[in-house]
Amino acid sequence: METSVLLSAEIIAEGEGARVKRLFPSSKIRDFDPFVLFDEFFVDPFAGFPEHPHRGFEAITYMLEGSFRHKDTLGNDTEVGQEGVQRFTAGRGILHSEMPGRGVSVCHGIQLWLNLPKRLKHIEPSYQQVDKGNLTVFEVPGGTVRTVIGDKSPLKVNTTVSYFDIRLRAGYSYSPLFHPQFSSFIYVYRGKVLCKGLECGSGQGITLKLSPGDIFKAVDSSGFLFLTGKPHREPIYHNGPYVD
Repeated sequence: METSVLLSAEIIAEGEGARVKRLFPSSKIRDFDPFVLFDEFFVDPFAGFPEHPHRGFEAITYMLEGSFRHKDTLGNDTEVGQEGVQRFTAGRGILHSEMPGRGVSVCHGIQLWLNLPKRLKHIEPSYQQVDKGNLTVFEVPGGTVRTVIGDKSPLKVNTTVSYFDIRLRAGYSYSPLFHPQFSSFIYVYRGKVLCKGLECGSGQGITLKLSPGDIFKAVDSSGFLFLTGKPHREPIYHNGPYVD
């Protein structure tokens, strides 16, 4: 995108009783190479995502509250808790389920889909989980930055991507590191953030055309995600649970 664009997530139902705020694909943006899908989800104890198939991409689930239990046809059966992250690479195909963890009242998190380049569409599926204590968190003036994906994270993906959870108190700012040719966006899950002259509230995102010196400024006490990734520059064919 040549300019920065403010987007509002669309509220939809997914799985069995799950509530989702979907930033894309939406009526305004189909995908954002290499990013295919971005959901903020809310899952009550008796809702969830029973077993279903995927292929052709990688999914990253980052928990903001509660926990999610992941089961798949590779034999994995694990539970990722608050501020932990899991990645499954669907590759040539996988069946999995994601259901609320034991004893939680609500599961609240983010699911991101990353396209696999054509040469890797049929790799073997795999799974990785990184718990809260193994993700790097560093302090910045007025807040913290947690590296979900990137040089300081043990989570491994097949695309050059950085993914940060940034939390700032009201009035404080953060200046991101970025590559000018990468696709970049923010998503606010709490509070209100200013960037590029646009005010972004909870449930909104901005696809960013960043310039040196750009900052994210918290209007209120805020939590938001900053993602930036190298485009594959290949067609993305999003067919329900498959990305071909």
